[in-house]
Amino acid sequence: MTGRPDHVLVVNAGSSSLKVRLLDAADEVVDTLDLDDWDGEDTAELERFVHGLSAVDAVGHRIVHGGRRFREPVRVDDEVRDEVAALAELAPLHQPRGVAGIDALRRVLSDTPAVACFDTAFHATIPEPAATYALPAEWNRRWGLRRYGFHGLSHAYVTRRVSQLVGTPAERLRIVSCHLGAGASLAAVSGGRSVDTTMGFTPLAGLVMATRTGSVDPGLVLWLQQEAGVDAESLSHALEFESGLAGLAGGTGDMREVMSGMDSGGDASRLAFEVYTHRLRREIAAMTGSLGGIDVLAFTGGVGEHNPRVRAEVAGGLAYLGVELDEAANEAVAEDADIAAAGAGVRTLVVGAREDVEIAAHTRRTLGA
Repeated sequence: MTGRPDHVLVVNAGSSSLKVRLLDAADEVVDTLDLDDWDGEDTAELERFVHGLSAVDAVGHRIVHGGRRFREPVRVDDEVRDEVAALAELAPLHQPRGVAGIDALRRVLSDTPAVACFDTAFHATIPEPAATYALPAEWNRRWGLRRYGFHGLSHAYVTRRVSQLVGTPAERLRIVSCHLGAGASLAAVSGGRSVDTTMGFTPLAGLVMATRTGSVDPGLVLWLQQEAGVDAESLSHALEFESGLAGLAGGTGDMREVMSGMDSGGDASRLAFEVYTHRLRREIAAMTGSLGGIDVLAFTGGVGEHNPRVRAEVAGGLAYLGVELDEAANEAVAEDADIAAAGAGVRTLVVGAREDVEIAAHTRRTLGA
């Protein structure tokens, strides 16, 4: 491949799903594959799909964790692939699936250049006071302990799209970007750059998620090990797969099912919803402290885009910041939209998640286009 890679195949491996998009030169989706329950082990359907494509000039992979080395997109070779795989313990739900996608595409498109795009890269601009843990300094240096942050590709796209929708350069905006899906995080964006975020060294920190606990007292975790006798493997599995909405609501991490249970009178479901929205409100407010105010509140991701009730519940507790929704606009969202009430001090937007567009852009830039 020489020149600009017009057709970019974007491979987005999530914690439990795989989304593949072939984008043309105008970033229009030419072909698509969605595997809702994908563990990274069976790649046959993915490989069949790729074999059937007529034109792929480059491949862009979403990789969740870049560790200390990967602070920007990088062309994939054997060394990069192995270093990405070595970071699996920092993102056990995502990293192995990302590597599986790299391996599958290298088998099928062995002569096609590929780029790894990292969710952590957008947050490499977080200032040291926000990124540094108050741990022994030697530990931080030795093991690269810091707040890495995640969902950076989504937050980066939201930042650019918000600027377009409000007609103001990103450099002049203070944005709180809310990526709410099975995984969830916030980003405080000032001048187009991430200055704070809710996730940390791993994707476990911050908001309540579908099956992940979000932030908990580290002393509680130690107590569970030392006093309650929960071994490290069981504890790790519970924090990743059995907590969050699923842990509180009795097995389901799907917000739609949680709300259905709540409306049917389920106390556990109601508590799960209230814990989720309480944490979300609290962390949005915290992000405004890092920004020194807020101009735009943006919702994206499966829950962020499609759940007006969550948006309304959260906004109702943020009126003191100037957040106020137009009820009808909030209920009627079908695409990118401004849902703020007339005269509200903060613009509140719903933005469709387009990590594929962001990955394609990074891929083209990395390959020298």
